[in-house]
Amino acid sequence: MVDVPKTMRQVRFMGAGGPEVVAAETAPVPAPGPGQVLVEVVAAGVNRPDCLQRAGNYPPPPGATDVPGLEIAGRVVALGEGVEALKIGDEVCALVISGGYAEYCVAEEPLCLPVPKPLSLLEAAGLPENYYTVYDNVFTRGGLKAGETIVIHGGSSGIGSTAIQLAHHAGARVIATAGSKEKCDFCLSVGADVAINYRAQDFVAEVKALTDGKGVEEILDMVGGPYVARNLQALAVEGRLVQIAFLQPSEVTIDLMPVMLKRLTFTGSTLRARSVALKTQVADALRRDVWPLLESGKVKPFIHATFPLENAREAHALMESSAHLGKIMLETGR
Repeated sequence: MVDVPKTMRQVRFMGAGGPEVVAAETAPVPAPGPGQVLVEVVAAGVNRPDCLQRAGNYPPPPGATDVPGLEIAGRVVALGEGVEALKIGDEVCALVISGGYAEYCVAEEPLCLPVPKPLSLLEAAGLPENYYTVYDNVFTRGGLKAGETIVIHGGSSGIGSTAIQLAHHAGARVIATAGSKEKCDFCLSVGADVAINYRAQDFVAEVKALTDGKGVEEILDMVGGPYVARNLQALAVEGRLVQIAFLQPSEVTIDLMPVMLKRLTFTGSTLRARSVALKTQVADALRRDVWPLLESGKVKPFIHATFPLENAREAHALMESSAHLGKIMLETGR
């Protein structure tokens, strides 16, 4: 048995606001319930939804802790009733509903995946939120196939770099957008065929030129606002627009005639509020289709910066700046 302390360090938001509301505190260590495990957290990922929660716009579902953090990696130190597939000492990475910014975190057994052999626990902590999100939206919801072309907005982010790699290895042609030459170069280095600097180029015009006026089969968007109408213009007949976030307003006024004329599909999703059963379906697909790519080193997370848990405020400031290339991580020191 592992000696688990009664208290731990964790991070919470002291009200809604900017990075200044991020603070560390001491709290009781949680206990796993039926079908859950307690993980001694080595590292946790920082994600845009954490910033939305901090601003008061993305609260955790009822009954979940308000401690932020959607993805972790570490060692299993306690088992809840009915847990059979995992044992004490197993190293896992897990998608969690909240609670990741802490030294100990409860995770659902089916949402814990093994740490791929080439990766450290720090790197593995950068997998769950991005890989669950990208796989479900690009492939399950968006139906990307080999030979198709996809536009991935925000290509230099954690989500973007994951989507570029997985789309590339699926045999798709990848067009990424990003906001600087450095970010465009990063997109090319991780597998994009073309990178468009949206600050210097009109991505709709560039996409049309790259596809001989036809447009692309799929677009993964996390921008929203005026991008919605522009995305519809850039899609080919029978194209799919998949919305996964809104860095700009979600309320837009657009002409929907292109949806009818080109028989477009406009879809999207969130992950956090889904049932464990639905998330398990994604976990099973990742284990089958994506974990072999991670095990062989064909795809991987890209870590831009790592902060001690107590410095989560600085991590949030970096996320807000959008200056990062890939993932921003927290380490507990455990």
